[in-house]
Amino acid sequence: MLKKLVIIGLLLFQSVMISQEKNYTFTLQEAINFALDSNYTSINARRDIAIALKQKWETTATGLPQIDANVSYNNNLKQPVTLIPAEFSGGAPGTFVPVTFGTKQNANAVATLNQLIFDGSYLVGLQAAKAFLRFSENSNEKTRLEVRKGVVNAYGSVLLAEELVAIFEKNKKNLEDNLFETRKIFENGLTEEESVEQLEITLLDIDTQLNNAKRTQAIAKQMFNLALGIDVETPVLLTEELNDLAQQNISLELLDSSLNMESNVDYKIAYNLTEQRLFEMKLEKSKALPRLSAFVNYGTSANGQEFNFFSDDQVWFQSSLLGISLNIPIFSSGQRSAATQRTKIALEQAETDFEQTKQQIRLDLTTARSNYQFAIDTYENSKKNLELAERIESKNLTKFTEGLSESFDLRQAQTQLYSAQQQYFQSMLDVINEKANLETVLNIPQLRISSETIKEMD
Repeated sequence: MLKKLVIIGLLLFQSVMISQEKNYTFTLQEAINFALDSNYTSINARRDIAIALKQKWETTATGLPQIDANVSYNNNLKQPVTLIPAEFSGGAPGTFVPVTFGTKQNANAVATLNQLIFDGSYLVGLQAAKAFLRFSENSNEKTRLEVRKGVVNAYGSVLLAEELVAIFEKNKKNLEDNLFETRKIFENGLTEEESVEQLEITLLDIDTQLNNAKRTQAIAKQMFNLALGIDVETPVLLTEELNDLAQQNISLELLDSSLNMESNVDYKIAYNLTEQRLFEMKLEKSKALPRLSAFVNYGTSANGQEFNFFSDDQVWFQSSLLGISLNIPIFSSGQRSAATQRTKIALEQAETDFEQTKQQIRLDLTTARSNYQFAIDTYENSKKNLELAERIESKNLTKFTEGLSESFDLRQAQTQLYSAQQQYFQSMLDVINEKANLETVLNIPQLRISSETIKEMD
């Protein structure tokens, strides 16, 4: 009875563990939403914003009050000896008497408040920290756009691999049936052996392509899981069909969409880099300005021959100091001037790169539009080509079966059909991917995540 209870308990535990395993089922949009949250690159991009937030506060805090405390204890194991003239104590002139000053043990405790009053580099640093935060946010936006595009490509690649496996299996089954019938005809002396051999060659080719398609399918699934940010061995079910997805991604209106240059993420990042070079130049210039700071401290100290600092009889002597420090740069042998000129040249380089980026974005938009239009046209043509290839193959198969054509003609028709099938399925994936490329240039949809959102997540 005890053994039965143990077995039942183990089975129940196992069923609970299995039920707790995650089962993933995704539409394309669900996969995108999941990846934006869980993709490895996306996670680190959000951490970059968190780092920028901390760096911004780190820079801000340097201009706020700073308090330091110092506690020290000294035990003079061998107290230093000082020689004083002996005549001070009634001795002979010209001679010296060894004297020990101070106590053997002493303790000190001092607290100091430092406050920066004016520093040009601090003001520039605050501006640069804010600019770096904007750069991190824009970099995260670019990452999210790339993650979205990667998921679209990976999702479509899995669907393409599944379609290819299915069509190769169907073609293989049809070829096996044709080969079986042709062998029977050959055995009855009604056709030549070459007809059998031609079909065998075609069957071997299809079998090789089928095996490769299955391997490609396994790789595509792992790449899709990687794009999502989950274990590559985790089973995932995709609920959309490649043909339906291709139809949904044909949008002629998108081809006429206008570009808002300032919303393009590459534009924003290039502008951020120009800002950073500008602040670097301002920082070098600010080093020629005075730096003013103030401090106030309060301390206490005690002395004694024995370690009695915690006794009620111990006397502690208080002290306090207020001070202001003004540092004025006067002459640096041209060091500051050279540094300023260097950063000015770097700013000019960034401005040139910024202009190049704007032109590159316009080129990217033209290219993306062209590629998307070409993908749509290719899809429509591939659909017609597939219909023609199917009719041609069917006619040649009928002629071959009736003995009106050679096996070589049938093989050509079959090869043409298989090629048309692959082109048709590939054209669907191209439509999906090229639309995603065009949307990335246009920054559609907006995937920006702000620093305020990161704070809420933390």
